[in-house]
Amino acid sequence: MTESHTQQAQTGKALQVPFFRPSISEAEIEAVSACLRSGWLTTGPRTKEFEAGFAEAVGGKHALAVNSCTAALHLAVEALGLKPGQAVLVPTMTFAATAEIVRYQGAVPLLVDCAPVTLNMDLADAARKIADLRAGRTPLDPSLQVVGIIPVHVGGLMLDMDALLAFAQEHGLWVVEDAAHAFPAAYRSSPEKPWRRCGENTAAVTCFSFYANKTMTTGEGGMAVTDDEQLASRMRQMSLHGLSHDAWKRYSGNNAWDYRIVAAGYKYNMTDVAASLGICQLRRAESMRCDREVIAREYRRAFADLEQIELPPEPADRGHSWHLFPIRLNLDKLSIDRNQFIEEIRSRGVGCSVHWRPLHLHPYYEETFKWRPEQLPVASEQWTRIVSLPLFPGMTIEEREYVVRVIQETCGRAKK
Repeated sequence: MTESHTQQAQTGKALQVPFFRPSISEAEIEAVSACLRSGWLTTGPRTKEFEAGFAEAVGGKHALAVNSCTAALHLAVEALGLKPGQAVLVPTMTFAATAEIVRYQGAVPLLVDCAPVTLNMDLADAARKIADLRAGRTPLDPSLQVVGIIPVHVGGLMLDMDALLAFAQEHGLWVVEDAAHAFPAAYRSSPEKPWRRCGENTAAVTCFSFYANKTMTTGEGGMAVTDDEQLASRMRQMSLHGLSHDAWKRYSGNNAWDYRIVAAGYKYNMTDVAASLGICQLRRAESMRCDREVIAREYRRAFADLEQIELPPEPADRGHSWHLFPIRLNLDKLSIDRNQFIEEIRSRGVGCSVHWRPLHLHPYYEETFKWRPEQLPVASEQWTRIVSLPLFPGMTIEEREYVVRVIQETCGRAKK
């Protein structure tokens, strides 16, 4: 028992381990302070520097910094021309944004089940859902035209994007990648093939998140990456009120005051304050990923013999970002359910979360589109087993040991 554990036993107080704590160094604080002192706070030179650095980091040609991953996803589908009467394949196992940006355009998300091991989108079910839609076997209008697909890399474990792109080509679909969890991440389809980074021309547009609890942060923020110059141009224009491209020159400080509105755009631009934070976080991104990987492997070793837990996969052909560490409870070996398990570990000071309640089990999708659990059976069952454990850079040895001990003891007490 460590000294801290001895102290806990003496005082009766448990550690408080948050689900997430951002890793902010003095370099980030100094960079933001310098931006504030510069007098230039909104989109400007630091945003441009951040865009260039991020594009290089992922191997993309064009990067657009915006105020959220949701904004990046919305700009992507708008630039691709998504409109009413069309449908997009969206995993049911995802956060709200992946599907809601389809609704922003008046189109319809065609929900797809997840693969039982990875929780990523199941391409076999995607093919079934297209066939079922056309045959009138889904709750959606069979006249909808399926035009795109939005994969999500759950927890930072990438899909085989070669397989997904082949699927998209077979069905005539564009691809927008929801990579909110997947920086930095990579994959290869076989040992003979080179590694390919997420964002390295892996989709028409790849969209990243820099929310406070993501693998790197700008507080709030996102990035759209593409190799297509026309898509990049349209997204940049629409990210700032649909202003003419010449209007961006106003941000250099001494250019003409006049501008032209050429489309009904949005207010999605990133500030230089946020970009200052992002520039520093980007330099540390791989180091922070390695820190998360160390913790993930400690968890895997510690829980390897617990029959009450199924661990997340770590295939050799994936460079995992380890944004999340989602365990799945083997409920047939426990005397409590997932919700009771969460209550138990939270009562002992261990923060956790669930990723996610599938979209088809939310009232909006149940009531608007009439999705039912039996139409997406894998996600309907798997989500009742999921618990995401704390995993973040800067997590102390004391905190890691405590999380392990609480999970082991909870499983032991609740063993059938």
